Amino acid sequence: MAEVGTEYDLVVVGAGINGAGIARDAALRGLSVLLLEKNDIGSGTSSWSSRLIHGGLRYLEYGELPLVFESLRERRLLRKVAPHLVKRLRLKIPVYKDSRRSLLLIRLGLITYDLLSIGKSIPRHRMLSRKQFLEQEPGVLSEGLVGGASYFDAQVTYAERLVLENAIGAREAGADVRTYSPVIGITVRKGEVCNVQFIDRASQSEIEVRARMVVNAAGPWVDQVLATVNRTMPTLMGGTKGSHIIVSPFAGAPHDAFYVEAAADGRPFFIIPWNGQYLIGTTDLRYDGDPGDASASKEEARYLIAETNRVFPRAGLTLDSINYTYAGVRPLPQRPTGPESAITRRHIIKKHGRQARGLVSVVGGKLTTYRNLAEQVVDFVVRVEKADSEKCITRTRALPGGHSLEEARRRLNELPALSAAGRDRLISIYGGRASRLVDLARSRADLQAVLDSNRSVLAAEVAFAVREEMAVTLVDIVHRRLMIGLGADQGEPLAKAIAELAATELHWDSADTRRELSLLKSYNERLKPVFLKAQS
Repeated sequence: MAEVGTEYDLVVVGAGINGAGIARDAALRGLSVLLLEKNDIGSGTSSWSSRLIHGGLRYLEYGELPLVFESLRERRLLRKVAPHLVKRLRLKIPVYKDSRRSLLLIRLGLITYDLLSIGKSIPRHRMLSRKQFLEQEPGVLSEGLVGGASYFDAQVTYAERLVLENAIGAREAGADVRTYSPVIGITVRKGEVCNVQFIDRASQSEIEVRARMVVNAAGPWVDQVLATVNRTMPTLMGGTKGSHIIVSPFAGAPHDAFYVEAAADGRPFFIIPWNGQYLIGTTDLRYDGDPGDASASKEEARYLIAETNRVFPRAGLTLDSINYTYAGVRPLPQRPTGPESAITRRHIIKKHGRQARGLVSVVGGKLTTYRNLAEQVVDFVVRVEKADSEKCITRTRALPGGHSLEEARRRLNELPALSAAGRDRLISIYGGRASRLVDLARSRADLQAVLDSNRSVLAAEVAFAVREEMAVTLVDIVHRRLMIGLGADQGEPLAKAIAELAATELHWDSADTRRELSLLKSYNERLKPVFLKAQS
């Protein structure tokens, strides 16, 4: 544990995708780094996206060609450095007689998309006739259909794991990573940032460290972090809420992901096969409340259900069909007027030179472009500090689980209790790090047991989450390590068994265990807003 007065080259506030990516890049370049997060790694906006690694076809409508180019390049790089997490995804766009975007416009957009995908390793788009479209997707609305298109992007099923692997990579490179350690003060003296105060999770005491530079990467909480500075700071954020609903496979459901134009307002949204279910979203509404309180409204859920039922007439979805929902606040810049969809998704690196030299805030950005954002931020840090550091290597350096996948798959055969589906699941979550999971399981017979009837969840995963992946709570373990909290049953059938294993690792007594189970239940219920509970 850092003592009072420890000095870091860089303190990063916020362990979402941007903060974790910045911390990893900086640590890999040899800087001393402290990463602070008030909750768990990836527990904020990074967990609540549409889980796509994509160029942003819609951004072409707003002339943001540089953003699309950057995004498509980053998509290619992420597929190489995190092949276990980022997978190719085919999407289809149906076009109807009354669609605002014609077949010609869609074709022109996809041609541009392909041209901007320099060096891509996925197929080009294809235009589909009405007959071809219906042959491939017989469940889609046929009335008024004039044709459509098929193209490829990428999906990160478990965005939480992408964030976590960046944080793990930062720690492996020497960064000090502290979760549940909120920042309570940033001190500026003579116009220059010098100290950061935070509450340490382990000791629950206030700790102050010296910081040569501070990067505020707190996502939609950027303004709250700025409020801890002992100077008057500007207001930067103007986020919008995006909500999703998750349903089980339905009648006529598509084979591929769909990118659909809503009839109600012309806004595009996605219907995506995901985690054995369908992820439907997103909405885009201005939001000025606490980002931690954001949840899907009944109106948003009805909107997404109605539009899905329109495009897939046999679906018959109702509010009762929803397994759970989630909503997040995009960390966008303030734009009080104009359509929400027109607010740029480009990131802004705000340097607070007038008020606090050495303090930088990150506004905006996308899951897809986090790596490039991190490279730009750390380049700036190195220039300002005149640091003798290594060059950025994250373009080619695999994430911790992004290599030795075949070796890990072979090693999983050493655990006979696992099913073939279980081995696939572990590779999709841990990648090459599954070999370390095998080593842990083989150290104790009880850790080789499976917890579920499908023989896919391993007891050793709980110990691994605590010992290797910085999990502190039962919610951390279920929702952001083992990922079973994202299933249709939210992992509830395994909660008690996992809690008992976690109690051993984290030294919980019976009261602690009951409290953790209660907190998990409350967390799961929060993903089921009041309007869903009223249906049951």
